[in-house]
Amino acid sequence: MAEQRQFIPLNIAILTVSDTRTEADDTSGRVLVESLQAAGHRLAEKAIVTDDIYRIRAIVSRWIADEAAQIVITTGGTGLTGRDGTPEAVQVLLDKEIEGFGELFRWLSWEDIKTSTIQSRCLAGVANGTYIFCLPGSSGACRTAWKRILKDQLDYRHQPCNFVELMPRLTER
Repeated sequence: MAEQRQFIPLNIAILTVSDTRTEADDTSGRVLVESLQAAGHRLAEKAIVTDDIYRIRAIVSRWIADEAAQIVITTGGTGLTGRDGTPEAVQVLLDKEIEGFGELFRWLSWEDIKTSTIQSRCLAGVANGTYIFCLPGSSGACRTAWKRILKDQLDYRHQPCNFVELMPRLTER
């Protein structure tokens, strides 16, 4: 950490993708909200949506068009079943994909879930200057992604580089 740099709180929107979750039992969404707030960031908005690519896409599109949300994190819908469509919903919205995010996530998950990590279609990218991270639906996966990747990359003080310092240049033409 570069202690001479000031922390920059970010506005982060959380979307839980599930046919069955409600606010009362959305443990993965809760993990993400608590984690981002503990790190000093602000919750821009939180929603739960069914596993429907058009509903997912509508909410994510609204958030990336709104300057109030700088980061969008989704949880759920990244598996292999017929209802899992988060990557399909989001990928078409991306201006650029961050391929290394999914690769690193699966590598880190190997320690906890071994070969089961291959079932994750975790995804990240940038759309309209907004970072989007699509995580699996388990609370363990959300903890892994936050603690081992996002916490540092969403902290301007993290060195040698981080996602925050790139934010002013994401919409350059």
